[in-house]
Amino acid sequence: MTLHTKKKVKTIVARSVIWLSIAILYLPLLILLVFSFTASNTMTWTGFSMQLFQNVFTHPEISSAVTNTLIIALSSAALSTLIGTFAAVGIFYLKKPYKQIVDASSQITVLNADIVTAIAFMLLFISVSKMGIPLPDGYATLIIAHTVFTLPFVILSVNPRLKRLNPNLYEAGLDLGASNMRTMWSIIFPQLITGMITGFAIAFTLSLEDFIVSQYNKGSIETISTLIFSSISRGLDPTFRALSSIVFVVVLVAMLVFNGVSSSRQKRADKARQALHSIK
Repeated sequence: MTLHTKKKVKTIVARSVIWLSIAILYLPLLILLVFSFTASNTMTWTGFSMQLFQNVFTHPEISSAVTNTLIIALSSAALSTLIGTFAAVGIFYLKKPYKQIVDASSQITVLNADIVTAIAFMLLFISVSKMGIPLPDGYATLIIAHTVFTLPFVILSVNPRLKRLNPNLYEAGLDLGASNMRTMWSIIFPQLITGMITGFAIAFTLSLEDFIVSQYNKGSIETISTLIFSSISRGLDPTFRALSSIVFVVVLVAMLVFNGVSSSRQKRADKARQALHSIK
């Protein structure tokens, strides 16, 4: 077998593995999408129908769960993006021994099992309530928990952008008379916007699909994942097929938009740097 033939065989095998992996990942989703367009209570085709999608917007429990999920996901993603960006900048400018310790500590919730994080937050909120500190039922606990466990992903998204920055930018802003906050908002944040967008998208998606942390800290409110779980015991409503399809499409479109915006901004930034280097 010639070298060219070997390379061709390797290429074919590699592409086959990739396409097989994609098929395994997306075939269940494709089946879900197809059976969302039939009103059958079981996974059998009984004719095209949009009834399940209509039920999503008229079913009171599902409408409430969707609203709760979006409020929690958007709030926690916004908070984790803001806090995570400040944290990433702070870690970046720390001295080396402290930088390594703090950076490793910030990733604990990524490495930790979800069940451990969920129970830890549950015990924390029980302790807080026993101290007489009121927390709005469900919303506050879930927003706090989701913000904390998505925070490391924002830091991981912003870090690569920070490493590409001139480390003297922050000091330069201070030397020119800007305050700490003005330097952050006017100089540092605009340079990190692509990483922040990516971090927000990841945080939003993780919050949207979370079940374990939500199940243990939801109080009396229901999110999409906890409502689906509680419905299994009494027979899963076929409306959830349509709801799951909508969530999948929304997340897919959101990720494509976020990636498109990030890619566009990155290309403009690269062009600006190239133009600056050509002038020099």
